[in-house]
Amino acid sequence: MVVILVVLGAAVLHATWNAMAHGAPDRFAGLALFELAAGVIGLVAVLVMGLPPAGTWGYIIASALLHLAYLGGLLASYQLGQFSQMYPLARGTSPWVVAVVSIVVLHQQLALLELAGVLLVSAGLIALVFIGRPGRNQLPAIFAATGTGLMIASYTVVDGVAVHKMPVATYMGWVFMLQGFAMPIAVLLWRGPRIFDLPRPAILSGLAGGVVSMAAYGLVLWAQTRGTLAAIAALRETSIIFGAIIGALFFHERFGPKRATAAAVVVAGIVLITTG
Repeated sequence: MVVILVVLGAAVLHATWNAMAHGAPDRFAGLALFELAAGVIGLVAVLVMGLPPAGTWGYIIASALLHLAYLGGLLASYQLGQFSQMYPLARGTSPWVVAVVSIVVLHQQLALLELAGVLLVSAGLIALVFIGRPGRNQLPAIFAATGTGLMIASYTVVDGVAVHKMPVATYMGWVFMLQGFAMPIAVLLWRGPRIFDLPRPAILSGLAGGVVSMAAYGLVLWAQTRGTLAAIAALRETSIIFGAIIGALFFHERFGPKRATAAAVVVAGIVLITTG
């Protein structure tokens, strides 16, 4: 039960930093600031924890690259489609992919109720996308969001294996330091220094978002050392529900009965995972 509560808490934090990113005046600058803050925290962790164990560099580099690809895909999805549709599709793609990989490749066993719960969570999250009846002109956005979901699934699997080979703080520090400094440098080279010519509240919000993002990620990594990978991946994506609530309360986005039904399917999936 502790693991479940931790992952749900991480989902709330994840929805919070995504809402902060969504509300940023410049999303590229906002994400760059998020990553900069995470990179600095990662550097501190690296200085404290030291080098990772021998033979684990591959996991660290792979996770950092996959996270950068995920961020690029997320930005592309938001540029091509609506936030309320693309974010659920990206997050909803991940749990069932992780479930398949964890069973077939990692040979982890899921109880029947847990597996049913993972599928329900994924189905409910993806339903949130198609309630909006996306047209053909949104196919590029859908492909981008689906690709983003595959990146999420990929780094989730890499992380799930890596945290059993080294301390969570060591792994987290190195991954965040690498990706955290790479992202703002790339944005700076692409858009120039004027991209960070933002009001002070926007800069502070961006840096704070990085702290929240890192806290959410750290909680999930800890949970992955104590629970099955597929179930944790599904629970983590309930951030969509918290995001919808935040959107309704702060961005005045319409929730509606159909979205409420899809949310109920997700909750049913959570119940099955917790009882499995």
